[in-house]
Amino acid sequence: QVEVVESGGGLVQAGGSLRLSCAASGSIFSINAMYWYRQAPGKQRELVAGIASTGSTNYADSVRGRFTISGDNAKNTVYLQMNSLKPEDTAVYYCYAIIRLGPERPFWNYWGQGTQVTVSS
Repeated sequence: QVEVVESGGGLVQAGGSLRLSCAASGSIFSINAMYWYRQAPGKQRELVAGIASTGSTNYADSVRGRFTISGDNAKNTVYLQMNSLKPEDTAVYYCYAIIRLGPERPFWNYWGQGTQVTVSS
């Protein structure tokens, strides 16, 4: 059994900062990568940032230079530092993890329940 839990969302004024955390727990053998997605009302879920087990990262153009993703492999945790927030960053932010439960087992995809980020103008 694996659980992915986000935390750190909230209400912030435009220009402010928030730090999201995502922790994966349970019978985890290894994590291939972890990602942050977001979904605003009436819009499709979109990729925000990702980090592989190697440490390589990728970002959506809309957040590059403002958001930073980082990870702690020992804690199976990924963070999203969000600076210079804009009202258009308002969304539910979801964590997505690609996890292997054993050495000979395939990778499975796991989603967190989401955390609300609201940026006021």
